[in-house]
Amino acid sequence: MSFKEQLDLINLPQHVAIIMDGNGRWAKERGYDRIYGHQHGVTSVRECTEAAAEIGLKYLTLYAFSTENWNRDQKEVEALMELLIDTIERETPTLDKNNIRLKAIGDLSRLPQGAYEKLKRCIEHTKTNTGLCLVLALSYSSRWEICNALRHIAQEVKDGKLSTDEITDEIISNHLTTNEIPDPDLMIRTSGEIRISNFLLWQLAYTELYFTSTHWPDFRKENFFEAIVEFQKRERRFGK
Repeated sequence: MSFKEQLDLINLPQHVAIIMDGNGRWAKERGYDRIYGHQHGVTSVRECTEAAAEIGLKYLTLYAFSTENWNRDQKEVEALMELLIDTIERETPTLDKNNIRLKAIGDLSRLPQGAYEKLKRCIEHTKTNTGLCLVLALSYSSRWEICNALRHIAQEVKDGKLSTDEITDEIISNHLTTNEIPDPDLMIRTSGEIRISNFLLWQLAYTELYFTSTHWPDFRKENFFEAIVEFQKRERRFGK
C-alpha cells in the first residue's frame, strides 16, 4: 500500500513547512556544481506542491533562500536568482490553472529587481485563487523577522498606540511576516541535518518535526506523503 493510500484525509495538517536541504551535496555526489542540484530541486518543488494540492492542504511553506545564503559564493547566488526568476515565470500559469495562490515572506527588498518584479507579478496574478497557498520564504531568517516585528512594536509603544502591558503572544504573531498564515503543523527537513536553521522559530513552537536523509532533489510525492503518515501517528498535546 502506498503512503498516499495510508493517509487519513480527515486528520491532515493544515500547514506543512519544508527546509529544502541537500541540493549541493546531491550535485557533488554526482560530480557536478551545486547549481546543478538546485536546478533538479525545482522538480521536487513541483512534486510537493502538486502533492499538497492533491490532498487539499491549505498551506505549504518552502524555505527557498535564507538571509545567510547571501554570503554564499557570488556565482552561486546569481545562478540561484536566475533560476528563481525562470521558475516563477514558467510556473505561474500552472499555479493559476491549479487554483494555487503564491505568497512570499522575507526581506524581499534584497532581491534583484528583476526577480522581485516577476515575483510580485506572480503573487498578483494568483491572489484570487482559493486552493493551496504556496508560501516562499525568500531572503528570510527568523531572527530577522522577530527583530523586525519588535522594531514595529517598539515604535507603536513610542507613538502611544500600544502599552507594554498589551504586548502578548498574539500581538507579536500579528507583527510577523506570517501574520495571515497559521503556524505549521508539520515541518520537514531533508538531507539528514537535524536542526531548524533560523526557520520560523516563533511559529514552530508546537510543530511536529520530521527529518529524512533523502536529499531534496530526490524528494518526491511519496516521500511527502510518508512524512504526513508519520505526522498522523503522533499525539499532539500542545503542552497539556
